[in-house]
Amino acid sequence: MWKMFLRRLLILVPQLFAISIFVFFLGYRMPGDALSGMIDPNLSPEQIAHQRYLLGLDDPLPVRYVNWVSDIVLRGDFGRSFVHRRPAMEVIGERMIVSFRLGLLTLLLTYAIGVPLGVIAGRYKGQFVDKAILFYIMLALSTPALVLGIINILVFALQLGWFPPSGSVNAMVLHTGSTWDIMLNRLHHMILPAMTGALVGVVGIVFMLRANIIDRTYSEYVKLARSKGVPTGVIFRKHILRNSIIPITAFLGLAIVGILFGTVFIEQIFQYPGMGSLFISSINAHDFTVVNALILIFSALGALGMFISDVLLTIVDPRIRIQ
Repeated sequence: MWKMFLRRLLILVPQLFAISIFVFFLGYRMPGDALSGMIDPNLSPEQIAHQRYLLGLDDPLPVRYVNWVSDIVLRGDFGRSFVHRRPAMEVIGERMIVSFRLGLLTLLLTYAIGVPLGVIAGRYKGQFVDKAILFYIMLALSTPALVLGIINILVFALQLGWFPPSGSVNAMVLHTGSTWDIMLNRLHHMILPAMTGALVGVVGIVFMLRANIIDRTYSEYVKLARSKGVPTGVIFRKHILRNSIIPITAFLGLAIVGILFGTVFIEQIFQYPGMGSLFISSINAHDFTVVNALILIFSALGALGMFISDVLLTIVDPRIRIQ
């Protein structure tokens, strides 16, 4: 099994290499460079040319790519943000923990909602509760996250006042509250955007789990168990549900990828100060150093999520280990 994990891990290397080439040339084609926004208007053309030479901006593209990758791998240097006047990784690092908290809560809510709905829909196929769940799934598929987020803000934040409409923490609580107060306030701010992301993210889990349960209900080994007089509840728990849940466990990595990219829009809707909102604001401000760094980080995390899916599927499904 460890050899299989090692092979999966080694596959990440060419993936990340291809991603880095794409991001580098994407940044090369964007307007501006490392001097954008930092050039003193009083400098002469000769001084500007000297600065370009010092930064290596006139080097051949392969040399610039190697230097860029070396700075990232060896020093964690993604470049300097000309909007924030700081290293790009410092700016991203402040937002990364915020996005991580929101993504984790969204993932927990997605599985907490999606798995029970999928089990109920699969077990009671064709009945009223199944049709009600399918109606919600179709509604969620046809409702963009932007519209759902706006509806949630209007209803639960502005009308009912249950949750704050924007931000990640109250400034007054942050400065005067205890650690426990700050944690609760952060959680209070996260619930509405996390719930919005989860209500959209459950679609894949419900569809997959429902289909797996229905498919295994009519399988040969279930018919054999019924013919032996095994109680229906035991058959469902030990034979149907246990085998149906395997793909859902492996779906965790894909769910991480989906939530990762979904938070870009969720954070923008709720003005949540994470990596997603930073990505949009950096595009608007033409801060391409931060944009390129975020694209590379998002892509790397996406590849890592696929790796996690492969590993989980290998762990929960012994047939893959045997093969």
